[in-house]
Amino acid sequence: MSFADKTLTCRDCSEEFVFTAGEQEFYQEKGFTNEPTRCPNCRRANKARRNSSSGGDSYGNSYSGGGGSYGNSYGGSSRAERTMHPAVCSACGKETMVPFVPRNDKPVYCSDCFQSQRETRSTSRW
Repeated sequence: MSFADKTLTCRDCSEEFVFTAGEQEFYQEKGFTNEPTRCPNCRRANKARRNSSSGGDSYGNSYSGGGGSYGNSYGGSSRAERTMHPAVCSACGKETMVPFVPRNDKPVYCSDCFQSQRETRSTSRW
């Protein structure tokens, strides 16, 4: 299939931006069916808002940098630093830092206890 650059209008700032042929090909390869509705700047701003309120994108997606208007640096060095939060491990009582805001209704584990919990779970399934 042949692609050609398209000019789209951002739903947030109403500025026009180019959805390049390369980006369209990438979208098709990944199975994405919708065109982007935000320009690269508004995508970055929206992602930053989401990350600051939800603790970050756990998939390591980063659409900044690279060539064109929609760079290809997925999970590379352009990934933002995670905000860490203090917590007390529910298993051993050790103080630790976690990449999410702890809630009282869910247990929080230090990395050692988390790994033990994970190993216990995986062996109990078989």
